[in-house]
Amino acid sequence: MDSLTLLFNAPGEWTHLARVLIRVAVILAIAWGLMHLSHRLIMLLRHHMQQRTDDLEQAKRLETLGRVFRYISAVLITLIAGMLVLSELGISIAPILASAGVIGIAVGFGAQSLIRDYFTGFFLLVENQIRQGDVVQVADKAGLVEEITLRYIRLRDFEGTVHYIPNGQVTTVTNRSRGFAYAVIDVGVAYKENTDRVYEVMRTVAAELRADADMGERILEDLEISGVDKWESSSVVIRCRFKVKPLEQWGVRREYLRRLKMAFDREGIEIPYPHLTIYAGQDPKAVPLPVRVLADERHAG
Repeated sequence: MDSLTLLFNAPGEWTHLARVLIRVAVILAIAWGLMHLSHRLIMLLRHHMQQRTDDLEQAKRLETLGRVFRYISAVLITLIAGMLVLSELGISIAPILASAGVIGIAVGFGAQSLIRDYFTGFFLLVENQIRQGDVVQVADKAGLVEEITLRYIRLRDFEGTVHYIPNGQVTTVTNRSRGFAYAVIDVGVAYKENTDRVYEVMRTVAAELRADADMGERILEDLEISGVDKWESSSVVIRCRFKVKPLEQWGVRREYLRRLKMAFDREGIEIPYPHLTIYAGQDPKAVPLPVRVLADERHAG
């Protein structure tokens, strides 16, 4: 009771406390201002660099690096402000730093995977292997990169499922959105069809696709027909490809197959169904009896 009375009656103690609180408030205000200023400067620098380049790939990389730099600046400013506040409150930070060093060593042995995540994430960003907006396959998961940090990669696949992949688990990166892509298409036709005629129809449909106002902007070069790629059990497989803009390979492939189906129907080119030929008996003079086996059981019998 006497100590409380002494405290309330001692103006010097209240003055000291008020000064401490004012200094703490000033530190927090400066930290908030520096954090806001750093984020603003990083954003302005990113916009300035994006305006100086027309490369979409470079713009995506700048966006990813900007987000990482904002995160790093926020962590550093928060740590420094926290130590200054503790110092103003009369709490010595030297023992805390020493303890943090010892604890850090102990935690380092137990959290090697976490450290590996940060190191791998750093090199993924520095080497420009992955950027926000890319379509990649990592750790047996594929999808659109929605976020990449120093610790994890967030992917969203075609079904809308979100995958969080720690960077330490990334050993191989398959990036499908760099510079250009190829829409690789395998076209199967019946053995009786003339392949030169099929080539002609395929090129005609490809020319119509490039002339389309919407699809033509996605295609960079004319159709490249590699030729007959395989002899399947019931079809001759012809492989071709379009050079397209990044992430356009799937849309171009689907639209080309749709138009090619209609062109084959008009030209009477058979798109085969699975069938096989059965030879009855072992007599070499016997006439082979062709039997068609349909894939759809509705046509059987």
